[in-house]
Amino acid sequence: MTPALDLLKKVRAEHRVHSYEHDPKAASYGLEAAEKLALEPAQVFKTLLAASEKGELLVAVVPVVGSLDLKGLAHAAGVKKVEMADPAAAQRSSGYLLGGISPLGQKKRLRTFIDNSAQGFATIYVSAGRRGLEVELAPAILAEHTQAKFADIGRA
Repeated sequence: MTPALDLLKKVRAEHRVHSYEHDPKAASYGLEAAEKLALEPAQVFKTLLAASEKGELLVAVVPVVGSLDLKGLAHAAGVKKVEMADPAAAQRSSGYLLGGISPLGQKKRLRTFIDNSAQGFATIYVSAGRRGLEVELAPAILAEHTQAKFADIGRA
């Protein structure tokens, strides 16, 4: 179990866990998950951490097939600018290792933003807190349990 799955179980949120054999040589954790689980890549989301100009860490959940629009995230968060967070700071804050950072069950609750494209799916897949482990859940359930806002933060 991971903190993400513990949280979903505790709140009795509807979800399904999917696991696969993680290849340490995989170039992209998210695309590897989509491929190994035979999923539509646009439905698989990666969790990224960014830092505002004031040092506030923000969580961004975007499709693995695209990238994070830093200007879009800054706009959604109401800050001047953001940049990708230092990997060590991301791991420290979330309690997860890179490639396995889940938006759920992080050590520190951070402001979270989910790309609007998630709302086009009945369910999406996000990391369950470990490489090789994904959790499938409705975008609204993810938003509810991360206090997330939907925003245009993804770039194709």
